[in-house]
Amino acid sequence: MQKAEAEAKMKKSLKSLQDEYSLLRTGRATPALFERIQVEYYGSKTPMSQVANISVPEARLVVIQPWDKGVIGDIEKAILASDLSLTPSNDGKVIRINIPPLNESRRKELVKQAKTIAETYRVGIRNIRREVNDAYKKLQKENELTEDEVKKILDEVQKITDVAIKDTDKLCIEKEKEILEI
Repeated sequence: MQKAEAEAKMKKSLKSLQDEYSLLRTGRATPALFERIQVEYYGSKTPMSQVANISVPEARLVVIQPWDKGVIGDIEKAILASDLSLTPSNDGKVIRINIPPLNESRRKELVKQAKTIAETYRVGIRNIRREVNDAYKKLQKENELTEDEVKKILDEVQKITDVAIKDTDKLCIEKEKEILEI
């Protein structure tokens, strides 16, 4: 594995962390909360975004407008069955979901979850570093690179790793602030 490949993998890991954090519920309404919800639609599981328009007209309100009114009940069932703990209400045309503010214990639980997620990504980034280091050390043993060249490359890989870990920490802190704000 090359240095550039490792850097690309680390950036991909950070993007994945951002995506995972977008699915973590805060006290604020966001369409991303519903990305993982699958709706039973004509006999197959379909992502909610493919059967309805999801909008956020207010900070604590999500409106889901199905393109096919016949699927409104299935969307409600899917939301109730999800791990979001939200209660939808429908008027036959649209589904409205009020996002209640999080209580203190739930906020602390979500912060802990965010930290655990970040640690998982830090470990992944360190594993990428280890793979690169092992590859370059192997090249050194095969006499394709000198010890000085390998040391220089390993230092550069460490700098790339440090930046990725720092970015992971920054994302975690931002998510913590978002969860803890009222």
